[in-house]
Amino acid sequence: MQTLCLLALLAQATDLAYEPLTKAFESLRNRDYDNAIASFEKAAALSPSRADIRKNLAYTLLKTGDSDAARLQFGEAIRLDPKDAHLALEYAFLCFEARDDAPARKAEARRIFLRVRDSDADPEIRATAAQAFHNIDTPLQTGIARWQQVVATSAPTFSALYELAQLAEQRDELALAVTSYRAAFQLLPERRSVLLELARAQKLAQNPEGAMAALLAASRGGEPRAAELARELLPARYPFVYEFRMALELDPKNDALHRELAYLLLSMSEKEPGDREQAEREFHNVVTASPEDYLAKAQLGLLYLADLREGEAVVLLKEVIAKADPTTANRARIALHLPTVLEERKQQEAVLDPKLLGERSYNAGFLKDALRYYTAAMEANPVDASIALKLGWTNNLLHDDATALHWFDIARKSADASVADEAQKAWRNLRPESQRVRTTVWMYPLYSSRWSDLFGYGQVKTEFRLKQFPLHPYASVRYAGDVRRISADIMPTQLSESAFIVGAGIATSKWRGGSVWFEAGKAFSYMHGLRWNDYRGGFTYSKTNGASIASEHGGAFLETTADSVYVSHFGNDLINYSQNKAGYTLHSAGVQSQVFWAANVTVDAKRLYWADFVETGPGIRVHPPGLPASVNVTFQAIHGVYLTNQSNPRRPNFNDFRLGVWYAFTK
Repeated sequence: MQTLCLLALLAQATDLAYEPLTKAFESLRNRDYDNAIASFEKAAALSPSRADIRKNLAYTLLKTGDSDAARLQFGEAIRLDPKDAHLALEYAFLCFEARDDAPARKAEARRIFLRVRDSDADPEIRATAAQAFHNIDTPLQTGIARWQQVVATSAPTFSALYELAQLAEQRDELALAVTSYRAAFQLLPERRSVLLELARAQKLAQNPEGAMAALLAASRGGEPRAAELARELLPARYPFVYEFRMALELDPKNDALHRELAYLLLSMSEKEPGDREQAEREFHNVVTASPEDYLAKAQLGLLYLADLREGEAVVLLKEVIAKADPTTANRARIALHLPTVLEERKQQEAVLDPKLLGERSYNAGFLKDALRYYTAAMEANPVDASIALKLGWTNNLLHDDATALHWFDIARKSADASVADEAQKAWRNLRPESQRVRTTVWMYPLYSSRWSDLFGYGQVKTEFRLKQFPLHPYASVRYAGDVRRISADIMPTQLSESAFIVGAGIATSKWRGGSVWFEAGKAFSYMHGLRWNDYRGGFTYSKTNGASIASEHGGAFLETTADSVYVSHFGNDLINYSQNKAGYTLHSAGVQSQVFWAANVTVDAKRLYWADFVETGPGIRVHPPGLPASVNVTFQAIHGVYLTNQSNPRRPNFNDFRLGVWYAFTK
């Protein structure tokens, strides 16, 4: 008996939720529902993995008539205990009765009733679920058939397509829902709230790019309420160019989208000249659709001048001088080498807020003017972190990264969470490139079934950077080793050097993804106690197009790394590598991953068999949640063919299963 009492006391001590649960049930017995709800919520916070607490909280909320809050708690309980069929029915009925986001809720209710109907639950529960599913599904099926008949036999109308889309979404016929929402919007583009429903259907159909296009189109121009809701659903980052283009395919008459894309391409053209032609086309679209947009017309005129299309430029700029506001007109006068109207300019600057002038200049691509206005605004209001953030981006686009880093550092301490978050990301990305002394560490343990061995590679490198100087001296310690250390049919160094290599070198700044480097050092073999001079150097290149594994969105990607490396220890050989991966980046349940197909080529100057081969095969790369962003686990199944078989003791082709873990950081 004493043992049982001790066990009961121990269970109470280890159950953090015991005390608030006791109070909750006591309040329930006294019908004090408010205190019961508060105690259940406290218990749920202390034991977040217990479904029974959420269930009791949900039933208590139902007693107070708060069915929406009860539905949320039932949903959380279902997530924690998906096998509780009775709980699933409660949640499904509340979803079916919900008024907010009705089509999506009814679709969820239908899915749950179907799942419970086909489960191994109690026959009575399954019968209830089957009847409920029939009551939902049959009217949906009938309604879809009726509206499809209407659309097929008469001229499509917005009402018919919209009703068809909503019924199809509720029945999980998502392809039909997407097609119908899109067609309804094309018939009545003023109803921009339809874009929000299209985005929801695209998301359910596992098409994040389609959902992004619909939200982006809804967020620019038109219905204010729809635009506000769309902006809340958009990711915190700024949209990419291809996302603007997808949104314009959906909503080609959206002038605000055309205008924003034009200025984005213009700002990018300072680093990528090819984007200027695209910016010119977009400004032409803006001017055609909005003839009174004189700021865009002035920018198009300047682009025409840069292309030596003086006749077309003069026509546009003269119209700007005649009709635009004084500030914009003076831009046109300067471009045509005409005297500016100083009185009007001073008057305009006196009337307008320098922050507003900076915003206009920044959006128009006049970065030096934007810098001047933002600096004046910062002097007038030094506590406005949003101005500091704009100064950071402006200096960054003007290639003054040291000053940009200073302003980002100020903005990241802002009380405004959105400003601080954006500035923190920019500061973190820019800081490594601006440090005078930078230390990078990388490690790459790798298992290979081809050699039945576990390899380890790594490097610690401290780099010294001088401002505006393209060469960077550095000191490094490399490691290369493996568990087996030796194979019976090849030289030990051809598996790994089993050594630490201490060296000093020099590397160029990266240009378009490429860099040249050379180092000299001393290798110390921990296996044989040998020492040797080590000289190595070469060219390295890397580039990723599309959605990398660290990006905030999914999508296709192409990754290329290429190295040409001279290594004295391998008989003064020059080894060339080209490793390429093409695939798709996925974001699911908080896990970032990539599926890809690899194609690799390795050749060397001495034509040694172990350094001359091609290989290809599928792979997957995963970033484990909760770990630093630079940690990736990669698995590959490779089939390879040797290009040189002289002195090759192995088969002319090989299969290899590789598992590697990459980790790197910079200080």
